[in-house]
Order: sequence, then structure tokens, then C-alpha cells
Amino acid sequence: MKKQKMTVSEAICETLVKEGIDHVSGIVGSAFMDLLDLFPKAGIRFIPVRHEQSAAHMEDACARITGKAGVVIGQNGPGITNMVTSVAAANMGHTPMVVISPSAGTKSVGWDGFQECDQVAVFKAVTKATIRIPHPARAADCARTAFRMAYSLRGPVLLDVPRDYFYGEVEDYILEPHQYRVDDRGCGSLDLLKKAAKLLSKAKKPVIISGRGVVDTNAQDVVAKIAELLTAPVAMTYLHNDAFPRKHELWCGPIGYMGSKAAMKLLSESDVVLAIGTRLSVFGTLPQYDIDYFPETAKIIQIDINPNNIARTHPVEVGIIGDAKEASKELYKILKEECGKKKPDLERIKHIKEEVALFEKEIYDLAMMPGKPMNPRRVLYEISKAIPEGTIVCTDIGNVASTANSYFTFNEGKKHIAALTFGNTGFSYPAALGAKIARPDCPVINIVGDGAWGMSLHEVSTAVQENIPVVSCVFHNTEWGAEKKNQIDFYNNRFVGVDIEAPNFASVAKAMGAEGYFVDKPEDVAQTVLKAISSGKPAVIQFEVDGTLLAPPFRKDALSLPVRHLDKYKELDYHNW
Repeated sequence: MKKQKMTVSEAICETLVKEGIDHVSGIVGSAFMDLLDLFPKAGIRFIPVRHEQSAAHMEDACARITGKAGVVIGQNGPGITNMVTSVAAANMGHTPMVVISPSAGTKSVGWDGFQECDQVAVFKAVTKATIRIPHPARAADCARTAFRMAYSLRGPVLLDVPRDYFYGEVEDYILEPHQYRVDDRGCGSLDLLKKAAKLLSKAKKPVIISGRGVVDTNAQDVVAKIAELLTAPVAMTYLHNDAFPRKHELWCGPIGYMGSKAAMKLLSESDVVLAIGTRLSVFGTLPQYDIDYFPETAKIIQIDINPNNIARTHPVEVGIIGDAKEASKELYKILKEECGKKKPDLERIKHIKEEVALFEKEIYDLAMMPGKPMNPRRVLYEISKAIPEGTIVCTDIGNVASTANSYFTFNEGKKHIAALTFGNTGFSYPAALGAKIARPDCPVINIVGDGAWGMSLHEVSTAVQENIPVVSCVFHNTEWGAEKKNQIDFYNNRFVGVDIEAPNFASVAKAMGAEGYFVDKPEDVAQTVLKAISSGKPAVIQFEVDGTLLAPPFRKDALSLPVRHLDKYKELDYHNW
């Protein structure tokens, strides 16, 4: 193998090609024109968004579905800093990503020149690593390192390139990914897997929690085999409703905010918990519906790829560092020997089905309550029943979008793309665009409130220009619903900053070149969604929903009734209500 002479632009571009990157998202800028010029010849599509924040949300979703690191780029200074929020979201969501970050030219650093910013310092807190190319000769090595770290650390990595370096020269190898990074982490310690198997084989009421790692590794089938061997109900972690198939008789739904009461009740009864591919996040295991469901006395077996996540939030009996699928496969083999020909516990299966049926009846009854003009739960229910099997659903943050956690179930992985624990509004629509780029064969919808929609509707222009036929389901209730519910429950109906005035979004969509639909009757929901999907065009559906029908406060754990000490504010003290 011989080193090759190339420019820095060529070295970065060829690294992208070897990594299988077929598109990059961002907004054009003078800083990286030399690299951009190579993309068409290299077979890399540049997808121009309307705001750089959208680029990283798109690539976050795309990476979750394809397993391939997302790549974004923008102009130095404001272009790159516009991505802080969406890169932070990908960081919290453990999504591999490379942020190509052109920065000020080396001759002008420190002069506060045009669009100068210390982007490495800005991104240190919201990425897994930041890499600044120290010299043009190191460009290929640094580009490889960025991908290696993005995959190994499971998150975004900043690759900072002084803008004058793109024109510099390099003598280096163009390597295949297997020559500089290893993705196979293996199953973890066999001794610990045997210890876990012994605990599970003796458990009376084991419960499995299936998480993001199961989705990423397509391990649902082997998790199902373990569940069947143990007759263990399977719950999904918060906002990973696709981590176990709904059609399986041991499915009991997601835990976390607006999750399944069945899953929470069954988990609260458990004596051994097998948590696969999950960090068991604090927010995702908080009490819900006034149920403190996470068991304090149960013995926890936690499998995660990242050693930093083991016992980070809950003490464990057995912690296994390993790939979710490989560890599950090995655990199943050991369990088969340990359990022998253990018969299914028919009584337990019956109990699981009863709990699931109770919860599903409850959320159906809630959906059927009348609303003016429509109950948002009814709309969610109708959409969930109407969409074709295999539809990818991207959900935002907010009262209505979070309620979707109760209604959408999946039989395949990589079909639920949610704004995870960073929790920023405006995630779901650009994520839906990224999901459609990743899987053009699947229908893709997003669920979003009118507040969050105001942060992302500009990307309808991107969808039209790039011909990305996503259907956006916008719930119009003229309010920031989650915060309004807080002001109802904690601030005696004193409303500040929660009301929204907005145009007819269906008309706006049409003006932008997309399809637009307006729905204010429950019986029209299903047919409109199917019509929008079958149109094969970008579409926006405005659903008129009742703003008084709200879910419980989103951050009930972090709110308290107000106490006021100054006389000026005494009437606002909850003691005086």
C-alpha cells in the first residue's frame, strides 16, 4: 500500500466515500467550497436545509435507521453554531455523527475576524470528542479518527478544519474502515452472563426492559426468545416503542412519561429485571401516573455497550459490558442449558394480557371523550390505526407529541424516531426528512404541536425542493400545551407566554409547494392521513384539537407549588388561593 498525494479536501472527501457516506446535510458556505466542489464527482449528495439546526436532526434520524454515521457541515461561525442544539440532541441520543466544522483561517485567528468563533470550545460540552486538524498533513488521519470515535463513543464528533487548510496538501493512505476501526464489541464476560442466567432461571417474576441497543443491533428476535424461555413480559425504554414487537404476546408497552401502565405495573411486581441495551436513564424511570414503578428490591441485570452506563442510575446485581445482540445471543444459549425444557407459564401470560388489555381500554376510552373540535387523543388513536404497517413515526416534544407514546406501537425496529432526553422542540420534522432519506420505501410521518411546528415549518421548502415526501401531522391548539398544563396545575391558571397565534398551516404548506389539508372532524382523520401518504408529495395536515384536554405535567418531578415572601407577590402564594 502506497501513500497518495492529495489536498485536504480530497482526503476528507475520500474518507467519506470509504465510510459509505452518500449524502451530507447543511447550508452552503464559502469556507468549504473546495470540499463541496468534489461531492458530485464523489457520488455524495449535498442536501441544503433552511436552517443548520435541521441538518443535524436529519442526520440523527438517518443514522438511527441506517446505522451509518450522519455527516453535517456549515459555514464557519454562525453556520456551525446554529447546529449546537441538534448536535446536543444527538449527543444525548447516542447517535454517531461527524460534524465537519470549517473554522476561521489560521492567519486571522484571534483578530475577531468575520465569522470567527472558537467552535472547538463551543462544542466540547455537546459532543463525545472534538478534533482540530493541527496541520494539513494530518487531515486524513483526523478524519478517520473522527469516524472511529463517533462509532466507538456512540455520538457526535466535531472535526474542526481551519478554512485555509482545505487547500493544503497531504501524503497519506486512503484506508478502508476496517483498517482503522473495529465495530464488533462482543458479548461481554461469559462468567457474568452465567451469573445472570442463574439469577433469571430462579426468578419468579422476571421482567425484561428492551432499549435502544436492541433497536440498533436488530436484536428483537433474540430478546423474544429469552422472554419466551422465561415467560417474562417485555417493556420498552422511554421513547423506544420499536424495541419489541407489539404482536408478541409478552409485549407490555413502554415505560416513562405517557407510557404503558401495564408495563409499569408488571415491572413493579418483578423480582429480577433484565435491562438490555439501556442506560436506564433517570428521566425514563421516574414515577408516572403517581406509580413509583421501578422496583427497589428487584435484582437488576444490566447489559450496555458503554461501561459508563452500568449502574449509573440504579444499583445492579450483574453488569455486563457488551453488544446488546451478541450478549443476548450468548445469554440465551446459557439460559437454555440452565432452564432445560421449561414450559411457558400460562397464568403469567394471561396476567400480562389482562394488564395490557386494561391499559389499552383506558387509553381508548380517553380518546373517545368528546373534544371541541377534536380530542387530541382521538386524533392520535385514529392516526395510529390508519398508517400502513412499517410506517416510520417521528415524534416531537410537547404535551400532544408526548401523549403519542401511549398510542403508537411497532412490529419492527427503527420505526420510532423520537426526540429523546435532550427534549428540544422542533426535532420531529427534520428527523422525518432524514428518516425518509434513509428509507424512501417506507411511509414517514411526524407528530408535532403547533409550537414546535413553528420551529421547523421552514423545512417544508427543503422537502419540496429535494422531493422528500413526508407527511407532517400538526396538532393545532394555539398553545404550548405542556407549559400551559404546568400553569394550570401549579400556578392557578395564570397564563404567561403559553398562547400562540398562527396562520392556517395547511394554506402555508400549499404556498410553499406542498400538499395541505385541514381536518376538524375525527371521522376525517384516517382518510386524510392515507390520502396524504398516497400523494407521494410533501404534505402538512393541520388537526384542530381541543387545547383544554391535556396530559399530566411533563416535568411534575421538577415543579413545586409557588411560595412568595415579598408582600408585592403574596396573592400569588399557593397558600392564598
